[in-house]
Amino acid sequence: MKTAKVLSTAALTIVFSTLATLPAMAAEQPVSPKAEQSIQNSLPNVAILATGGTIASKGAGALALTDYGVGAGQKPVGVQQLVDAVPEIQKFANISGEQVFNIGSSKLSTQDWLKLAKRVNELLKSPSVDGIVITHGTDTLEETAYFLNLVTKSNKPVVLVASMRPATALSADGPLNLVNAVALAASKAAKNKGVMVVMNDQISPAFGVTKTNSTNVATFKCPDTGYMGYMQNNVPYFVSSPTKKHTVNTEFDISKLDALPRVEVNYVVLGSDGKLVDAMVKNGAKGIINAGVGHANMPNDVNKSLAEAVKQGVVVVAGSRVGSGMITPLNKFTKEGYVTAMMHNPQKARILLMLALTKTQDPKEIQRMFNEY
Repeated sequence: MKTAKVLSTAALTIVFSTLATLPAMAAEQPVSPKAEQSIQNSLPNVAILATGGTIASKGAGALALTDYGVGAGQKPVGVQQLVDAVPEIQKFANISGEQVFNIGSSKLSTQDWLKLAKRVNELLKSPSVDGIVITHGTDTLEETAYFLNLVTKSNKPVVLVASMRPATALSADGPLNLVNAVALAASKAAKNKGVMVVMNDQISPAFGVTKTNSTNVATFKCPDTGYMGYMQNNVPYFVSSPTKKHTVNTEFDISKLDALPRVEVNYVVLGSDGKLVDAMVKNGAKGIINAGVGHANMPNDVNKSLAEAVKQGVVVVAGSRVGSGMITPLNKFTKEGYVTAMMHNPQKARILLMLALTKTQDPKEIQRMFNEY
């Protein structure tokens, strides 16, 4: 398998090069070149796609945990440098890699998603690729994971990984997260599981995972679904599998798409009126996710504007800003022609609605999709 020339940024070399200088365990014995080649030939092949983010950044010093530069402008390092610096990776897979983007995930666009997804599908078609690891910023990691979960056309493992601390930080979490991601993507047990996120020794489903803390390393949680499993000594132990449709079982095809329909999120607070909703419609929104209060409740003025939007052909999804829980179809929603978000938080409901609108504008069909995905 051909190895690409770049993977991450120069910042990674600082912590990874330090790891590479650690002495080998005394129990390890030298392996002959012939035996080593035999071992490598028997390992799965994992492609690492780097997109930037904290895992590819550096701060001013070891205690700069939240003040650092993310990705852009830093010279990427070669894949071979990464492999040499973290020799543990070679125990799990033969590595290839490439730099897809090199920016913080808060700066990504839906066009970037399409580019990444098409590259993922292209690579997974190759019999010489057994799994993919995507390094990513944490800000929108859950969104990219869910998007890929709906449009990836393979049952091979796709694992997103990130870090909450930059590579230069004291107790940086990126190196071990990356080793676990490669081990997971290389595991036969990870097939048919959909797109996964591995952080902090926890394996999360793309559908259920969400970022819950702005800075803590234990930020990624699955409030409604629970974790799929855990990494222990770089071995995945699964306790559940996703039941929602994903990857090869979805009806979405982005292979010929150059853009996604515009879908906006209206965040409801006490005293909200319908002016923002009106502006969204005026500016070309094809769909609106209403992040209501509590059980998707909203002020009368918001409801009035949303109902008018439906009459103008905009698909409205009634969701909640709460962060967990289910919004099922009830009369107070269906009488206005709204779809309900089910267990999708607003940001993931937006992704599903964008893809749904590439297939249909029928609220009943879109409700079916929110039930199944």
